[in-house]
Amino acid sequence: MMSKRNWIMQIALLIFMLPVSCTPAQQETISPNGQLNIDPERTLIVYLSRTQNTKAVAEIIHNNIGGTLVALELETPYPQHYQTTVNQVAEENRTGYLPPLKTKIDNIEKYDTVFIGFPTWGMQLPPPMKSFLNQYDLSGKTIVPFNTNGGYGIGSSFETVKQLCPNSTVLDGFSTKGGVERDGILYVMEGEKEKQVQVEVKKWLQKIKAVN
Repeated sequence: MMSKRNWIMQIALLIFMLPVSCTPAQQETISPNGQLNIDPERTLIVYLSRTQNTKAVAEIIHNNIGGTLVALELETPYPQHYQTTVNQVAEENRTGYLPPLKTKIDNIEKYDTVFIGFPTWGMQLPPPMKSFLNQYDLSGKTIVPFNTNGGYGIGSSFETVKQLCPNSTVLDGFSTKGGVERDGILYVMEGEKEKQVQVEVKKWLQKIKAVN
């Protein structure tokens, strides 16, 4: 009869020999050396942009890595009036309301890497981006957030992305100052500012090993 000690050793050996669980998407997206395997055919860049600054960052990313570029739009757009939108967003955050999206993404499963871009609203992730992350199953994918803000930073937005994508690999995000709609400063991604952000985005993509 096998001794108790030998039996325990046999079980431990079997456990050690079991393969490490990893979804196919994770295996394809990140190589053994940590390099992101960016395949333009399997890369999605989704962005929400009210003053077009986040859109400009999304286009810079797209120019560097390719992929499918998609603007996130609502079935019912927010009001043009700034303070009215601020009040509406605050109420949506308070109640947890997720605004319905007009944007539809077919075959989300074909994408391995998903870049998601958004402004900071009320120091939080905007409700439309919450709608996107709740609507689509991004399990096993690599999620890469990027952000523009009015000078107060990302708030809790990147942390919320991680919470809403518990079964995804969320990489370090990018953030830069955009417009300040409250003060009437809207689109700023031009001239020297545009050149600066182009350099910053390239350095960030190199840091997360999306480009060489």
